[in-house]
Amino acid sequence: MTPITTGIIGMVILLCLMALGMPIGFGMLLLGFVGFAYLVKLSGAIQILSTVPYNVISNYDYCVLPLFLLMAGVCLYSGLAKSLFRLVYTWIGRLQGGLAVATIGACAMFAAASSSSIATAVTIGVVAIPEMRSYKYDAALATGCVAAGGTLGILIPPSGILIIYGIITEQSISKLFVAGVIPGIVLAVMFMIMIYIRARLNPNLAPQGPRTSFKTKIVAVGQSFEMLALLLLVIVGLIIGWFTPTEAGAIGAFGAIVLSLIRRRLSWEGFKKSLIDSLRDTGMIFTIILGAFVFNAFLAVSTIPMEVATFVGNLGLPPLGIMIIIIFVYVILGCFIDTMSMVLLTIPIFFPVATSLGFNPIWFGIIIVLMCEISMITPPIGVNVFVIAGISRDIPMQTVFKGIIPFLAIELVFVALLVAFPQMALFLPSIGQ
Repeated sequence: MTPITTGIIGMVILLCLMALGMPIGFGMLLLGFVGFAYLVKLSGAIQILSTVPYNVISNYDYCVLPLFLLMAGVCLYSGLAKSLFRLVYTWIGRLQGGLAVATIGACAMFAAASSSSIATAVTIGVVAIPEMRSYKYDAALATGCVAAGGTLGILIPPSGILIIYGIITEQSISKLFVAGVIPGIVLAVMFMIMIYIRARLNPNLAPQGPRTSFKTKIVAVGQSFEMLALLLLVIVGLIIGWFTPTEAGAIGAFGAIVLSLIRRRLSWEGFKKSLIDSLRDTGMIFTIILGAFVFNAFLAVSTIPMEVATFVGNLGLPPLGIMIIIIFVYVILGCFIDTMSMVLLTIPIFFPVATSLGFNPIWFGIIIVLMCEISMITPPIGVNVFVIAGISRDIPMQTVFKGIIPFLAIELVFVALLVAFPQMALFLPSIGQ
């Protein structure tokens, strides 16, 4: 068989193994090893299998992942994240659609303490959805805003997807984090504006919330002040260059633990759960990264990335036209395979194409994350939709999917804006240069 045929067969087998339930990390390790041994030689495959794990695990920069996961776990089990919703709720809950707007704001804030879309959706959703329903909010709007708002967890730094993208493509994780700040804020604001306009046009969708006194607002600020200061320190420190992403993760994790203890919100049981969750998730993600490196070596010798780049170059389309095609492919793939699989299978193919066409690799990383956001709320396997349906069992699945349609439209509009104005993602990273 030719190398290209071998590579295609390997990718098809990997998809079949995933469909059968094999973890993607182990599947990529297995097929990458076997494929490389077939195309090159067994000793070369053994060499890759012996050096890749050490190079990944011994790399100090990769410590950013478990540190931010620990920070997120502590915030989750201590209830610090819930205070963020209460803060936004007391200040803007009185507006038409204010509870839904507050939900988006809380998701954006918690995204700065979490690298997970699912964790953001669950943490805010368990508080926000019952609150909105108690004030007669439309069920589709209530669940849709949480499912869509949760996707901000993989755009606003820290972001697990950006970490994996940076590792695989050898891009600066710090610049990727900083690049996600402005797009994350702008997208959250676009969500809020859309909710407010819909609520004004149809007040039955989202009635006004109760008034809160100025004293209540100040109390809410006091309850969340340290958490807000910690998040601001982490993000501003990354932008200005006070510390590296790994140092930012350490500061965030340590600060979250200290704040939880001062507030007496973190029990010993909660601390153990946060440690166990972060260790389990770190092990899972590092296994995926190891598998990706081995599988990427197999794809490289199969010459598929180079052939795709050559094919695209011969189409005669302008770079923007090629990028639109790539984005369209991601939209289609996101309907059928999970986010992590989509990223790991496509980056080795599309990244060389994007860079060869002159697109900034940092900007392309933000585009990848946005496409992951879209995939998490598109049918039939939008993960966030299933998560929200799981915590709101009395709301039909089709209602949740109906609720995300306006947010999905906003996401697609925002992707177009980012393609038209790439400086939206590149401005902050350029400050530190």
